[in-house]
Amino acid sequence: MPDSPHRRRLRASALLAVLALPALGAGCAGPSRPATLTVLATSSMTEVLGEIGEAYHQQNPDVRLRFAFGGTPEIADRLAEHEPADVLVTADGASMDEADEYLGGRRRVIARDALTIAVGPGNPRRIRDLRDLARPGLRVVVGAGTVPVGRYTRQVLAKAGVTVRWSSEEIGARAVLDRVRAGEADAGIVFVTDLNSAGIAASSVPIPADQNVTASFPAAVVRDSGHEDAANAFVAWLVTPDAQRLFGKYGFVTPAAPQ
Repeated sequence: MPDSPHRRRLRASALLAVLALPALGAGCAGPSRPATLTVLATSSMTEVLGEIGEAYHQQNPDVRLRFAFGGTPEIADRLAEHEPADVLVTADGASMDEADEYLGGRRRVIARDALTIAVGPGNPRRIRDLRDLARPGLRVVVGAGTVPVGRYTRQVLAKAGVTVRWSSEEIGARAVLDRVRAGEADAGIVFVTDLNSAGIAASSVPIPADQNVTASFPAAVVRDSGHEDAANAFVAWLVTPDAQRLFGKYGFVTPAAPQ
């Protein structure tokens, strides 16, 4: 029977269908979908984690990072309400212990810091050291005793043997800094890196090393993470040289503690 144009079209269509089968099979399996990791983190790491998120995505295009920053109470509420989250970063080990029921895997200390006294630009009240914070009439703000910066602050004041009657307690170091920057307080105790983020809006009165403390910032994977492998890989990357250089850029003490 002569080979008609119609028959040739049918054979061509059949051949294309056969050739397409492997591709269709591969398409059913599909490439792995990009993962978006939600990181609950202390506000004191707002700037550095923003840059770290960009750097990590460049090295790992299939992973995007979404950060939710806040004080310890805010982060704890998010976990308690089972909001979707993959990684937790806090400003001390005690906060990690409090969130332990929501965490899985290994904790890693990703950076360290110290405390300083934040004052108004140019230090208008002429504060020289921790003892000056006890001066009558001075408006001093500190972190609450239930949050990392508040716990560290009380350790520092105890080491210095100074009793301070503060005017308010805040939910985190950034909240303390905000009160100073707004002129609502004469002084506050914050992390060194928080003070660095203020630029010319605040000045620093250093705390001597023998009176200071070392603040540790740990990270861990949230137990109910929907991207456990990707979350573990990100936490592990935070102690690599690439990440540590970025922490150092923002004033955190590096390298992190031996893992």
